[in-house]
Amino acid sequence: MSIPEITQTLLNAKKNKGLSFGDLERIIGRDEVWIASVFYRQASASPEEAKLLVEALGLDSLYIQQLTEYPVKGLGPIVPTDPLIYRFYEIMQVYGFPLKEVIQEKFGDGIMSAIDFTLDVDKETDPKGDRVKITMSGKFLPYKKW
Repeated sequence: MSIPEITQTLLNAKKNKGLSFGDLERIIGRDEVWIASVFYRQASASPEEAKLLVEALGLDSLYIQQLTEYPVKGLGPIVPTDPLIYRFYEIMQVYGFPLKEVIQEKFGDGIMSAIDFTLDVDKETDPKGDRVKITMSGKFLPYKKW
């Protein structure tokens, strides 16, 4: 997967400033995962959010316009080769249908929204090795009958 030029510029600026996505969360007032999705052009920022981001990164204001444009989402290979990203596909291959069954057992026939959605990443300390805790929260949308 090739990274868009703007993504590389944003990542370089973040690194040069010594900032983390958590730092940017505190500056902008948006979740760190959402901010990372703006970096990778999978979400668009408001003009105010883009201005805060560009200022925090010390970039030219010309990037504000680009960060507010509506992105084309989900570009890239069908199954990525990056090991960390691939593991999410593996999780869905193994647990996708079980998750679907459990969700529909609890909520009925429908889906979890990826539009009205939040995603949090936390680090859990464990004596056997630190753990990644990912919490997804999406609005349930029942299928409509007509």
